[in-house]
Amino acid sequence: MSSAALPNSVLGDVLAEFPGLRSQIYFKNSLTALSHAMEDLVLSGAEDEQPIVVACFQKERFYRQEAKRYERIGRKSPHVFVLASPETDLIASPSNHEAIPFTPDDALANEWHLVILGDNYAACLICAERRETSETAATGKKSALTESPIESRTRRFEGIWTFDRKITCQSALILLERIIHYRPDLKERLTPLITAIPESVAKPFSHRDPEPFAQRLMTYLQTGQNKLTKAYQNIANKERRERLINSISSTIRQSLNPDEVLVIATKELSKALRVCRCLVYRCQVGDETTEIVHEALAANVPALAGNSWMLKDNPLFQAIAQDDVTAVAIADTACDERLLEPADNLAQQVAQQWNITSWLLVPVRYRDKFLGVIELHHCGSFTHTWSQDEVSLVEAVAVQLGGALLQAQAYADLENFSEQLEVLNQTRSNLIAITGHELRTPLSTIRVCLESLASEPDMAQELRQIMLETALDDADRMRYLVQDFLTLSRLESGRVPWNLEPLSVQECVDLALSGIYTRLDASVRPAIILKIPAHLSPIESDGEWLVEVLSKLLDNACKFTPNDGKIVVTAYEVDDNNLQITIADTGRGIEENQLEAVFDRFYQAEGSLRRTVGGTGLGLAICRQIMKGLGGRVWAESEGRECGSEFHLLVPIADEIIPAITSDSAPVSDSTVSLSREAIRAKYRKIVQST
Repeated sequence: MSSAALPNSVLGDVLAEFPGLRSQIYFKNSLTALSHAMEDLVLSGAEDEQPIVVACFQKERFYRQEAKRYERIGRKSPHVFVLASPETDLIASPSNHEAIPFTPDDALANEWHLVILGDNYAACLICAERRETSETAATGKKSALTESPIESRTRRFEGIWTFDRKITCQSALILLERIIHYRPDLKERLTPLITAIPESVAKPFSHRDPEPFAQRLMTYLQTGQNKLTKAYQNIANKERRERLINSISSTIRQSLNPDEVLVIATKELSKALRVCRCLVYRCQVGDETTEIVHEALAANVPALAGNSWMLKDNPLFQAIAQDDVTAVAIADTACDERLLEPADNLAQQVAQQWNITSWLLVPVRYRDKFLGVIELHHCGSFTHTWSQDEVSLVEAVAVQLGGALLQAQAYADLENFSEQLEVLNQTRSNLIAITGHELRTPLSTIRVCLESLASEPDMAQELRQIMLETALDDADRMRYLVQDFLTLSRLESGRVPWNLEPLSVQECVDLALSGIYTRLDASVRPAIILKIPAHLSPIESDGEWLVEVLSKLLDNACKFTPNDGKIVVTAYEVDDNNLQITIADTGRGIEENQLEAVFDRFYQAEGSLRRTVGGTGLGLAICRQIMKGLGGRVWAESEGRECGSEFHLLVPIADEIIPAITSDSAPVSDSTVSLSREAIRAKYRKIVQST
């Protein structure tokens, strides 16, 4: 390796010898095919043929890829020489042919040569790689020799390929002289070959059968075509995948409505994979069923939309619900063990009912949070084996859907939070208005009364009594406000323990009325009429809280009904499970658009600061919270202003039977009501004492 590098190109020397030659452009794959076809001329030749074979590889590693072939060629001829830029001890490696290393800065490092010269045939391939060295230096890009395998196949070479014996002989002479330059020890061996080459120029073109050469080229062409076809298929699959994902991503960017995203995903998946049925549904791991809403179908395939899809007992759903499972693919439902054991499992029944022959399930997750499932069905008599590309495509869509669903949910939560903030802001405003009015006014009255009592020691006893009663009334008014605030706070926080037990409707109504009769004199309240059958089924409720609801509804009815009006309390069984209590009055009534608003906190029919009746506007809000906790509900009905109103309670009927109502439960009178159930009376005593 002490010889100096030769800067001149072999291709340049050949073109200089034959000015009429025109070089062509070849890709690396083409040169590989031509080289192997030329080498096959030697391998398929007779044993007594001993052609001269000279090959030049740019790098030793390229030669090592073909070393076995040259071992075989070396057994066919003693005149086999291989040049390469060394990366190991190149000379010591070959056994039956010569390996000649050249310096890396030699022009051969940029060239690809193969010369085969026999008695009956000749062929040569002389090429130099086209490199944009200035561009490479300017941009810092890697050279072709260090590029990836895909980039390597696009390397371009400029040169000649011919069977012309004269050109082949001249190319052989040039390469043999290059070998002597680097391996002077081979001069004595090569001199007879160099002397004999000019004499062989006049030999015939070829007496060899060209079929092996043509067959070899055809094989490479077919192999290349197959690789090209696979490459096109991969590109098409990637394009299909990217188009589908881009479509879903675009929908996500344009809409935060999860239903719109699922509609697009279902439609595009069905179109891209050409399945008979595509389902996308939302569910959780512990769900027993889900309703099919989003579905895309091929022609003549029965629809599943609107059906309840069983999940809990479906072994396929349970399989993909596992954290480490990304997909379940079944090529043939008739022979898959997951559908055969046990013999009557739900998945098998579903497959038979809906004629599913091939089944793919992919979970929709986002950061280990299970959000739903994508299902693809092939129906009919033909099965389908799910390819890895198809499964990967569906999995990629599932990832997009997971992010979209969580994003949509986050947006919905944000909107809900914003609405709650608005409600809280309105509540704060109402609270300020209510407390400013409800607290300041009684405090002012109490202060005036107390100052008058303190500064007027000689005040008449009658006037003194009026002052004291006024102060006490306003103190009660403040106490009611604080009590309602605390009660609503407890109910909304969920800290209330509910003690449900069988109760008598009659007794609960009587207890509520006893409080009304205690607070309101007969002269200032409307007539109250009870229409409660004697043998109603007992209800399942908490007596303390149900009486609280009845008390507030009766109190409201008394407030908004004139003295000459009336209030009717009725009760009847709606069905085997529920009983309805109605409190109807002939008072002001409620406008239709306010029937739900009356249950809002701080709602006041006349406005918080200009009303003719007292109250905090929290009573009906408290009633709704209580009924929600008791498992019932409350609502209002009215035909409009001055048409009266009706408030309805729906209460669950108890399964247990309570003792019959005794004669102690006499009709309610203006006096304190005597009741048979001491337990309810004890509970309600706290309410009576607080009021």
